[in-house]
Amino acid sequence: MGFLHEGHLSLIRESKKTCDVTIVSIFVNPTQFGPSEDFKSYPRDVDRDNMLLQSEDVDFLFLPSTEEIYLKNFQTYINVEHITKKLEGEFRPTHFRGVSTIVLILFNCVQPDYAFFGQKDAQQLAVIKQMVKDLKLNVKIIGCPIVREEDGLAMSSRNVYLSSTERKEALVLSNSLELAKKIISSGEKSVNVILSEMNQLISKTPSSKLDYIKIVEADTFEIADELKSDEEYYILIACKIGKTRLIDNTKIRI
Repeated sequence: MGFLHEGHLSLIRESKKTCDVTIVSIFVNPTQFGPSEDFKSYPRDVDRDNMLLQSEDVDFLFLPSTEEIYLKNFQTYINVEHITKKLEGEFRPTHFRGVSTIVLILFNCVQPDYAFFGQKDAQQLAVIKQMVKDLKLNVKIIGCPIVREEDGLAMSSRNVYLSSTERKEALVLSNSLELAKKIISSGEKSVNVILSEMNQLISKTPSSKLDYIKIVEADTFEIADELKSDEEYYILIACKIGKTRLIDNTKIRI
């Protein structure tokens, strides 16, 4: 959605390693924002984005208008079932319908062979993979690792909303994930115990308001109660720091 940072640029670099031609789409998508969310205030700077894309030697920028994407009397949406009902879907009920719809529209416009998405939006990545599989789309989805600031904060366009104090307090997200990994590496397999320790750490941060912490099976996004050997999981967190809602996660293998 633009306001590019190093996380976005890492996707571009991965594309350039894999593909002959790299196209970047920038579109702040109104249908994935809820009524009380930050669509109007979402950070935008197309001139800056364009300079960054030129510095990365991107071949094309696809910058459609809202009117081009959503024609008058638009009424067709893509709804991926089940996986969208929990976690982000619980707190943002129309979000994934908007995501799936715009991604399919962009795929139809550009017709890429590969599409690169960041792991920071892990549930979004899973939803897109499910849509591509179910609708038999001829595109390969590549998930790319989270890119973090030096202190561990996951890069996000919304980080610019944070005050200097909130910026420091936002580290509780990545710190809680590191705590979880430490507890798991000590042999703990009870999800309740792990999440309880994370919750205690987050509750000590004055500006935090937790939406959820969950551990899910990496492939299915089913909620886990007990960690099993030789399985992969995501530890997922969504938390408001002041008025800014941030998400983060880490992928683990037991």
